[in-house]
Amino acid sequence: MRESGPVFSSGAAAELPPELVDEAATDEVVDVVDDEDTPVEVAVEAPMPETVDITPEVGAVVTLIEGSFVDRSHPGSGLAKVLNDGTEQRFLHFEDFETDNGPDLFVYLTRADAGADAGAFGIEGDFVDLGRLKGNVGEQNYEIPIDVDLSEFDTVVVWRKRLSVAFTAADLA
Repeated sequence: MRESGPVFSSGAAAELPPELVDEAATDEVVDVVDDEDTPVEVAVEAPMPETVDITPEVGAVVTLIEGSFVDRSHPGSGLAKVLNDGTEQRFLHFEDFETDNGPDLFVYLTRADAGADAGAFGIEGDFVDLGRLKGNVGEQNYEIPIDVDLSEFDTVVVWRKRLSVAFTAADLA
């Protein structure tokens, strides 16, 4: 699975989707820049215009906290990042993620540490269910409810509900 970075309600996007990049145009620009006849400096006779303070309409997407997935009952690797665009909206983004496949897998934010006993992950009130795992390999996004306090729910776990098994987990810092 390869899900692009999240797009926030403000319109901010974490990354440019690869299908929007015109490789032929990029190659043409690189050829022009590499051409020996392209001047390195250009003299401009006209005065520079006065600077204008332009505040972008859309905020830049930043990583608030992140952590690496560790093995639990199954191997896990990749990064879990919490992304924000300056508004209240936040997304949990999995990058270079990989774990074993299995049925009934969900993504939780939990109060338990990544190394905690498996029983600590599924205690009602001590986790936030972000939904079904979208895929066991690749980038994916999960919106985090605005009322979730990330100083409390600071661990991500891929949880198999039916058997109460932690596949992989990541402490966010």
